[in-house]
Amino acid sequence: MKHILVVVDMQTDFVDGALGTPEAVAILPTVADKIRIYAADPEGMILVTYDTHAETYMETSEGKHLPVPHCIKGTEGWALHPTVAEALEGVTYTSVEKPTFGSVDLPALVAQAAAGKDFSVELIGLCTDICVVSNTLLLKAHYPERPISVDATCCAGVTPATHEAALTTMEMCQIEVKRG
Repeated sequence: MKHILVVVDMQTDFVDGALGTPEAVAILPTVADKIRIYAADPEGMILVTYDTHAETYMETSEGKHLPVPHCIKGTEGWALHPTVAEALEGVTYTSVEKPTFGSVDLPALVAQAAAGKDFSVELIGLCTDICVVSNTLLLKAHYPERPISVDATCCAGVTPATHEAALTTMEMCQIEVKRG
């Protein structure tokens, strides 16, 4: 069975940049450890999503609702946080650029990574209450019979309360939430 890890938006702007939080900084060691575990697994595969915006971000629907320029492609804030980039050094992974919360391409990329074998998917990253929940529910909708989980110790939300609300929502949708 393939074990697929989806690392969601562990970019500088979400960790300690424009939209960073102390909770996002706090998960860096557990995220790096989780990446190393999957990298060492012969059946492990890693996909890494990048929230990706253009200079015209403020003109988009998202920009009008969240008027904080972030993850502008090619900027330091768009890049993976150095702790995450270091954990991924020398590791083969698939990059997934997405212009919004959930990647409509992710389900097909997961199937491609599985290469016809049974698979499980685990998601980690930022922000639990926006991009993690969006991508998790997209995957659950595409693969309702596959094991799909989220490691809460490797996620952080916009606030602790909305992080917890997203975890509860995912549990209600039959996603396994690993809480520690």
